Amino acid sequence: QVQLVESGGGLVQAGGSLRLSCAASGRTFSRYAVGWFRQAPGKEREFVATINWSGRSTYNVDSVKGRFTISRNNAENTVYLQMNSLKPDDTAVYYCAAEYLGLGDYAAGAYTNWGQGTQVTVSS
Repeated sequence: QVQLVESGGGLVQAGGSLRLSCAASGRTFSRYAVGWFRQAPGKEREFVATINWSGRSTYNVDSVKGRFTISRNNAENTVYLQMNSLKPDDTAVYYCAAEYLGLGDYAAGAYTNWGQGTQVTVSS
């Protein structure tokens, strides 16, 4: 089991950037795939991006391709989500989640460990 804590959210104008961090406890973090999800008010939680244990395989949802980049530093037990060219539609609570020995999955049900979320608000 790992515990996850997200940070880096905030209020930004459209076109701006934010970098979210997902810090994990536990010495086996390098064995976990990590995903980022988001949930806007009144909407279901949706997949954003995922990265496998080594960082060599990543996948983003089409709506963020070319704008968001997921990466990880296993030595620091941290996964990042760099978000550029933000749009008001990106406003949501962003969650990171971990899947032990996972390859990276877009389905929320594949992940067993979740953080509490960090709010991202993009103003127009």
